Amino acid sequence: MARKVGVIGMGNVGSTVAHYIVAMGFADDLVLIDKNEAKVKADALDFEDAMANLPFHTNITVNDYGALKDADVIVSALGNIKLQDNPNADRFAELPFTRQAVKEVAQKIKDSGFSGKIVAITNPVDVITSLYQKITGLPKNHVLGTGTLLDSARMKRAVADRLHLDPRSVDGYNLGEHGNSQFTAWSTVRVLGKPLTEIADKRGLDLDQLDKEARMGGWTVFQGKKYTNYGVATAAVKLVNAILSNSLSELPVSNYREEYGVYLSYPAVVGRDGVVEQAQLDLTDEELQKLQTSADFIKEKYQESLEAKD
Repeated sequence: MARKVGVIGMGNVGSTVAHYIVAMGFADDLVLIDKNEAKVKADALDFEDAMANLPFHTNITVNDYGALKDADVIVSALGNIKLQDNPNADRFAELPFTRQAVKEVAQKIKDSGFSGKIVAITNPVDVITSLYQKITGLPKNHVLGTGTLLDSARMKRAVADRLHLDPRSVDGYNLGEHGNSQFTAWSTVRVLGKPLTEIADKRGLDLDQLDKEARMGGWTVFQGKKYTNYGVATAAVKLVNAILSNSLSELPVSNYREEYGVYLSYPAVVGRDGVVEQAQLDLTDEELQKLQTSADFIKEKYQESLEAKD
């Protein structure tokens, strides 16, 4: 079975996603779509120029929504990153632009007859994932967002840095909105075979500081180069591969949680059928409160997007 992936939006993030897929041979067929015809054609040619020196071959199609009909996964990476250059580090600054673009794109995806899975990176990701699901009419478990998969990685990097470990040796989650209301659920974080809360005192770890570092990681990168791409593209491709390979990986991704009535990040088992199982964490009362705050915020912004006349 040929693996077919679509990437919509070939900006800094979309082109990094596509390059990672081509360089690692993760797909047999890749459909690249962008309103900037010259840019997407240039990227496609650039990838083809790379293939003589790669161990894999990828067939590339450009700007053809019809080619998405039999795709396994579509990655939504469209956006307008310049709008995020604001003093509040607010991902919602992109919403008036992205909700309009996504309404258009989601309709074209639906019209193509696509029946695969959607992985949204487009910010604000939880609201955008909800819009994709509503407009395409795909099952809720087939539409996911990268969510706090990236924020959790940033938290692991911060903790691992302090403890002189590989970040893959840190387990645990950041939850809620991929944005300012997300938080590290310290009750879920384990390291060296113990809950981190147990060794934080002994090792002199300031958990509030680490939580802030995880939250501000993206902003620090953004300040340096005016966009972020490697961290989030890697998170997206990990999610794409979990679907393509039916790996049944437990990942903190944006998925629809019935009890909150909204898409937010919470660990879910991901495989070929999208979200195949949802975890149930034993969170502290304080963490549950933070999660509810996140859920309420996402819901409010989603309602605004539905009512917007753009």
